[in-house]
This record gives sequence, structure tokens and C-alpha cells, in this order.
Amino acid sequence: MAGMTAGSYGSGVHSDHQAFRVDVLKKLAEQGDVVAQNNLGYAYDFGEGVAQDQAEAVRWYRKAAEQGDAAAENNLGYAYSHGEGVAQDQAEAVRWFRKAAEQGNASAQNKLGYAYSYSKGVAQDQAEAVRWFRKAAEQGDATGQYKLGYAYSYGEGVAQDQAEAVRWYRMAADRGYAPAQNRLGFAYASGIGVAQDIAEAVKWLRRAAEQGYAAGQYNLGYLYDQGTGVPLDKAEAVRWYRRAAEQGLPEAQRELSLLEQESNQE
Repeated sequence: MAGMTAGSYGSGVHSDHQAFRVDVLKKLAEQGDVVAQNNLGYAYDFGEGVAQDQAEAVRWYRKAAEQGDAAAENNLGYAYSHGEGVAQDQAEAVRWFRKAAEQGNASAQNKLGYAYSYSKGVAQDQAEAVRWFRKAAEQGDATGQYKLGYAYSYGEGVAQDQAEAVRWYRMAADRGYAPAQNRLGFAYASGIGVAQDIAEAVKWLRRAAEQGYAAGQYNLGYLYDQGTGVPLDKAEAVRWYRRAAEQGLPEAQRELSLLEQESNQE
């Protein structure tokens, strides 16, 4: 639908952490417990129960990773990819992501797919990116499902198939993943890959917007601005545009400015 935005690709980066008392973690980590080593690394990484020290985080991630712990391999890869606690090195990041991905770590599979998609530490290969996104998606990982849907939307590494894109977006949207909810809403609004259904579009865009996703907020504002699927309500449009604009979304900033100018001229 003209005037709306499908939203960004999304990085899908996230971490998991089981909280323990740091003193207990240290004792277990020093005894070689890989779970404790990884969790201690996380504690240092985010300053949970200890002063933040990303170099120390990397030290503990490495100890666990060198024992073959997939979560730690993934975390160490992330540290290398972002230069947090260690010199940035995309090739080294890929090396660790691959180790974790081959053990079935869905977060690492997504990151490895992203690396292949955007040539981060490895030669660009969209088909290989799709292979890893699919592995994550088939585990029920919402980020992987979204990224696989995105690949089908644009024909990146796979034959373009809007209906298949919608299928994967729906899986991720049902899991509460806001970028997928926005994409699914956009599909219903525009009739791409699914029969046009403005009521369904409003439902999914609202879910994304209420989670704070800027593109969803903008799109919901646009529907109120146009009176499409909802009552025409410029004040409500302004409210949603403003939320998206405050997150730096250019489309929302533009539309908000236009509506404010119209209001001042009345």
C-alpha cells in the first residue's frame, strides 16, 4: 500500500542468560564448569552483579567456547563481530558462529546467515545465508523465520515467493516478533502474498506498534491518517507518527511535520 513501509531487515541479535550469584558462578567457572563460565562472561558483559568489563567477559566466553559450549561460541562470535572486549574481527566472528551453528544454536545460525547475506567476514552467498536461516527457522526460532520470510519476499538466495514469505512471517508473528508482525500487516494491507484484508492488517500492525516497533507505529499512524480500516483520526495518526519519529524513522518524521503544519494552518 502506497505510503506505508515494510520495515527493516532486522539483525535478530539476542542473548540468553541464566542468573546466578556471581560468587557462586566464579567458583564453578574456576572449576571448569562451561555453563558457569559462559554465564560469568555474560555477567561481566552486562555488568550484572559485577562491574562491567567486556574484556573479562571475553576471557570467560573463550574458556567455555574452547570446551565446545555452543552458547559461549555464539557469545564469543558476537564479541568479535562488534569489537566488544576484543579487537573487531569479522572472520573470527564467523569462525565461532559456525562452530555454534553446527551444534544447532539458532542464534548463531541466524548470525552466520546474516554474515553470508551481508559479506561480514565471509564472501557474500545469499543461498548459504538462506540455508542457515532455514535451519534456525525450522527450530521454531522467530528471528530465523522472519529472515527466511524476508529472503522469499525479495528473492534473495531463493526463488521469490510472496505466499511463502507470508507463511514464514506468520510463524514469527505468532511468536510475537514485532518485525514479522509489521511485515504480515503490510502484506495484508497491500495484498502481497495474501488476499488483501485491512482488518487483519490493522490487527498485526497494532501488535507491532504496541511493542514499540517504529515501522509498525508509522504504518498504524498512516492507516489512521487515511481512515483505512480504522476511523479517520488525525490526532491518533499524530500520536503514532510521533512515537515512530522519536525513534528516528524518516517517513514518520516527514508525515508528522506535514500534519503539524496542516494543524497550524487551521
